[in-house]
Amino acid sequence: MVMDAQMSGESGYLIFSGGVDWEGRQGIDQELLLASGGNEVAVLPTAAAYQEPAGMVDAAAKRWAAVGAGIREIPVLTRRDAEDENNASLLSRARLIYVGDGSPLHLRSVLQDSKVFAALVDAWRHGAVVMGDGAGAMVLCDPMIDIRGGALTLGLGMVRGMAVLTGFGRESAEKVHRSIVLAAPMHCVVGVEDTAMLIRQPAGSWRVEGEGHVLVFKHGQQVGMDALDGVTIA
Repeated sequence: MVMDAQMSGESGYLIFSGGVDWEGRQGIDQELLLASGGNEVAVLPTAAAYQEPAGMVDAAAKRWAAVGAGIREIPVLTRRDAEDENNASLLSRARLIYVGDGSPLHLRSVLQDSKVFAALVDAWRHGAVVMGDGAGAMVLCDPMIDIRGGALTLGLGMVRGMAVLTGFGRESAEKVHRSIVLAAPMHCVVGVEDTAMLIRQPAGSWRVEGEGHVLVFKHGQQVGMDALDGVTIA
């Protein structure tokens, strides 16, 4: 699937991944690594701060080693970490940034209006690749889906006018329905299941990778991918 979008500048890939292993993922990982021009992935374990951040970093290391990349953990687990100049500096120089899965609410509270998040956006605007996986994908959007009940709340806003629900097929029907019907008329809700959706500057087209599905809803109804034409990307 391909969708045209009005884009300009030299920003890099922006990827929303469903947060689980899916068929063919190594292919897109290799493409992203090559596009980044580097051989190292900056890993943000923030969302897993109250779960197993070390385990998430280890899983990321195995994932990216499969395509020949090393990792550099950016140790941002708290708000204080997100205001650390060294962490922001490391992220600003990264060529491929991986925002890991976990708690979207914790991730948002730590990164919102922080030096680290500003560095991430700046790196992307200068050509870095940014991948949000699971919670990491949900939080990059504004609005953001509150997974506790399905209502919409504020997100970080790299993409505005679109809310992403990863693990779409694994959430309860009640929560999914609530997210769809509570979205403002100008906003899209995008379900990403066992796949990834990505866009690259300056080409400006959305692409779906993997065997899963990407479903788009607006005005409470399923619509085509062209409904995303109106979303704004930072």
